[in-house]
Amino acid sequence: MLELDKTTFEAEVLQAEGKVLVDFYGDGCVPCAALAPHIHAFEEVYGSSMKFSQLNTTKARRLAISQKVLGLPVIAIYENGAMIDSCVKEGATPENVEAMIKRHI
Repeated sequence: MLELDKTTFEAEVLQAEGKVLVDFYGDGCVPCAALAPHIHAFEEVYGSSMKFSQLNTTKARRLAISQKVLGLPVIAIYENGAMIDSCVKEGATPENVEAMIKRHI
């Protein structure tokens, strides 16, 4: 999984061709930590269909806010630089995330 930061986000997500899944997480976010193994497992299954990446919002608050990420966890799919779908907070369950991925592959 590609670890993003505020210097690489634009090139790897906003300027990327095709679809990119971004796992927005934060230090000390228990639901984020619980979801992480599932996201890694989905990368094993669906990684050939879209790029998987993650961004620690604790280190990139302004960037997260610019992407309208105001609560965690957020799993978002971008296509050609635009966020086209996301699972947010309580909705970011492994089942919902996998269903979202399947809708976009």
